[in-house]
Amino acid sequence: METRPSYTFEIFPPKYNQSKASTYAAIDGLAALNPDLISVTYGAGGSSRDNTIEISSAIQNKYKIQGVAHLTCVDSSRENILKILDELKANNIKNILALRGDLKDPNDLSKCDFHYAAELIKFINQERPDDFKILAAGYPDKHPEAASLEQDLKNLKAKCDLGVSEIITQLFFDNDEFFKWLDKVRALGINQPVVAGIMPVTSASQLERMASMCGAVIPERVKRFVEAYKNNSWALKDAGVTYASEQILDLLARGVDGIHLYTMNQVDITRRIDENIRSALYCKRFK
Repeated sequence: METRPSYTFEIFPPKYNQSKASTYAAIDGLAALNPDLISVTYGAGGSSRDNTIEISSAIQNKYKIQGVAHLTCVDSSRENILKILDELKANNIKNILALRGDLKDPNDLSKCDFHYAAELIKFINQERPDDFKILAAGYPDKHPEAASLEQDLKNLKAKCDLGVSEIITQLFFDNDEFFKWLDKVRALGINQPVVAGIMPVTSASQLERMASMCGAVIPERVKRFVEAYKNNSWALKDAGVTYASEQILDLLARGVDGIHLYTMNQVDITRRIDENIRSALYCKRFK
């Protein structure tokens, strides 16, 4: 029986004690698009941990959509991670995207209980077996700190061997390069579903910041329309929506396991992409 591609979103929570109203308004709009799941980021250094748990719980229990809580481990103790796992379970959150997180001091890992996402994945499966479905991140353009693509792929393989159900990729803009990377992933014996992470370009500064953080390579075509429309926000958003829509349609045509939209809490942009895809495929879902 043929399985349709998954269709998922990522949102970010407010930091600390900031109002959650706009985040829940975004979820209202995104939930209407009927995604398979919505993941909630953790915040730099776990700055929004409590919000992540609360919002993931609402997605899971109020909106009746699978919620995925991002969980970073660097700068966290084993005891702290166990506490968070217990909170997630108590809130009926069964999906975790296990990540290392950003290092406060990249040159000093000696004081950390966890150094890499693989250690977090191993720990969760040892301490709370069968409680969670664990997802992991993949980097089609290579993790910015990896010595080589080959080493980065070995790291991904190690994570998958420790008990990962699904891979969600970091954002990328070149589908041909993504499928070359995917061929290498499969050649290593990694058989988990690989969901393609897509971020619509809506501002020049956002693109530069995100690409810098995750190591994404920006193709010349993207650079051209960003440069041409950097002072025209409406035109840039239109070009970004068009590019993301075309990218997704091409990925679906080539048999991708799923699409994960980095929404940046922008419901209008996400809705326009959703309408483009559904209109092109003449269907309710990507069947």
